Amino acid sequence: MASAKGQISTDPPPPGHLLGPLFIPPPGLAVFATTPESSRGRLYPERESPTRTCYSRDRDRIIHSSAFRRLKHKTQVFVQHEGDYYRTRLTHSIEVAQLARTLARTLAIDEDLAEAVALAHDLGHTPFGHSGEEALNAVTADIGGFDHNAHALRLVTKLEHRYADFDGLNLTWETLEGLVKHNGPIASRAVGPILSFDARWPLDLTHWPGLEAQVAALADDIAYVNHDIDDGLRAGLFTVADLAEAPLAGPHVQAVRAQYGELELSRFIGELIRRLMSALTDDVLAETRARLAAANPTGAAGIRTVPHALAGFSADMMEQVQALKKFLFIRMYRHPRVIGSMSRAQTVITDLFETLAHGPEALPEDWKAQCGGPGDGATRRVVRDYIAGMTDNYALAEYGRVIGREARLDQAPM
Repeated sequence: MASAKGQISTDPPPPGHLLGPLFIPPPGLAVFATTPESSRGRLYPERESPTRTCYSRDRDRIIHSSAFRRLKHKTQVFVQHEGDYYRTRLTHSIEVAQLARTLARTLAIDEDLAEAVALAHDLGHTPFGHSGEEALNAVTADIGGFDHNAHALRLVTKLEHRYADFDGLNLTWETLEGLVKHNGPIASRAVGPILSFDARWPLDLTHWPGLEAQVAALADDIAYVNHDIDDGLRAGLFTVADLAEAPLAGPHVQAVRAQYGELELSRFIGELIRRLMSALTDDVLAETRARLAAANPTGAAGIRTVPHALAGFSADMMEQVQALKKFLFIRMYRHPRVIGSMSRAQTVITDLFETLAHGPEALPEDWKAQCGGPGDGATRRVVRDYIAGMTDNYALAEYGRVIGREARLDQAPM
C-alpha cells in the first residue's frame, strides 16, 4: 500500500525486528535508514507531534534540557580562568551535531536522529573535563565509580524534571540506544545504571547501534581532533612548526604554507581545519559506503545484526587519526600548564565529594531529601549525581561555600 510517506512491506520482517512490517522509506532515504515510522517508541506512551518526527522531537527536548544548557560552562581541556575563547562541551556538541547531520544527509539516513545522538553524547560529563571524571570515578569506586555515558542515561531518564507525567525526557528507544552505545556494543562492560535501565527496557547491548548513532560517534572524533588543533595552537601549547611534523595534520600544514606562505594565525587555522576536516569526512563517507555495499543491509534492523561497525574510517586513516591523537595527548593533555590546572581541579572534586558525602546537610534541600545517612551508599550516590551535574564555575563556588575557602585553578586551593 503506497502513501505519501512511503510503503509498508508485506514481506516478513528481518530477524530481530520487533515492530511488524518493515517501513520502506520514500525515494531519497536509504533503505537502511532508521525511520520514525519504525521506531520502537518511548518508555511512556505519548501522543506524537503532528509537526515533528519523534527524532526531531527528541533533538528539541535535548536542546531545551537543563543538562544541555550546563554544557556551556563545562570545559574540554582549558578551564574557566584560561578565557572565553576555547571550546566548551556545548560548543563541541554543536560542532559534532553539524558534522553528524552532514554525514547523515550524504548517506541518506535520518538527520534528526543523528543530530539528537550528537547533541546528547556529552550530557553526562563532569566539570573540569576528563580530569574531573577521573577524580569522581576514583572517589566513588566503592559505589561503582562514575561513567559519563551511564550518567547521561540517568539524566535523560531520571534526573531531568521537566514533565508532570514522568521523570527524564522520555526519549525514543533509538536515541537512548545511540546515547548508550554510539561507540559500539557494551554488554561486557556495561555499568550499573545502564544495566538497571536495560533490565527495564532492553537496549540490545550486544549489538552495534543504527547507522545514525555510528556516524554521530565518528563526527565526535572528527570534531575532537580538529578543535584540539585549533585550541592548542591558539593557546600556544604547540606551534605551527610542531604541527608540520605531526601525523595526518603535517601534510596539510605544509600544503597551506606552500600555497599561501605565512598567514596570520586565524587564517592559517581556518584553512588548515577546513582541509583536514574535509579529508576526514571524505574518508568516512568512502569507507562507510564500501562497508554498506559489502554488507548489503536490507533495513535498519539489518545494520544492528552486522557484527562490526558499518560506519568508520579506512584502516589507513584510522592509523593516522590514532597517531595524531597521541601527538595531541602529549602536547596538550600532558602539557605542564594543563596538568597543573587539572590536578587542582581533581582536588576540588575529591574534597567536595567527601565533605558532602559525610555532611549531606550542606546539600540543597531537594538533593538532601534523597539522602540516607552520612557517608552511606545512598548518600554517596546522590552526591555523585549532584557533583556530576555541576559546571566548572558552580563547582568552584560550591567548594568555597562547603569547604570554606576559595579554590582557584591557576593556583592551589587555599
